[in-house]
Amino acid sequence: MKKVIQLLVLSIGLIFFPAHADDEFKDIVTATPALIEQLRQGGYVIYMRHGKTDTSIPDQVPIDLSDCATQRPLTTEGKAELAQIGGFFKQLAIPYNAVLASPLCRAVETAKIVFDPSRVDVEINLQYTAALTTAQKQPIIQTTFELLSKPVAAGTNRVLVAHGPNLVEMMKYFPPEGSLVFFRPLDASGFEYIGTITPDDWPALLTQMGFTP
Repeated sequence: MKKVIQLLVLSIGLIFFPAHADDEFKDIVTATPALIEQLRQGGYVIYMRHGKTDTSIPDQVPIDLSDCATQRPLTTEGKAELAQIGGFFKQLAIPYNAVLASPLCRAVETAKIVFDPSRVDVEINLQYTAALTTAQKQPIIQTTFELLSKPVAAGTNRVLVAHGPNLVEMMKYFPPEGSLVFFRPLDASGFEYIGTITPDDWPALLTQMGFTP
């Protein structure tokens, strides 16, 4: 089932609503070798949620973006899993150029572990939305929508590394930590969700593609 997300523009300003906004997202599509072949051709957006974190150490509110000690950190297990995911992703040979990461330390660390650190740039408007007011969320929601919708050139893909609540704002989808979620950008028509790789999906996918997990 296709999940196309559109933007409604009202005269009072920009307000973002996912299609079927009252419904929790359940139409999860596990990535297949056929989808990976599409991604290898480029033109898509890859949204990654940061790796596993230590929930016993919550973010301080308001979050101090300049001090990692005030933020919920990746666990040792989470970092190891991300390193493994980075190796798996390289095996898939999916092209990408810049990686845009939320300014929170767990997102930047995730981006630099999984992808080429030299390609990682921080995008302030991908930061964590859960602790923000409705007004504070708006530029983040707008930027995220634009980055998911803006066309991507053939031969490459756009990578975003951010947070689960941000994707909930887009489409009521809260993927597990360490998941990669794939979208087809549709420009003025929004974007279409096309699949997910959770950390648990990697062994089966790699086996289907002839790799050793």
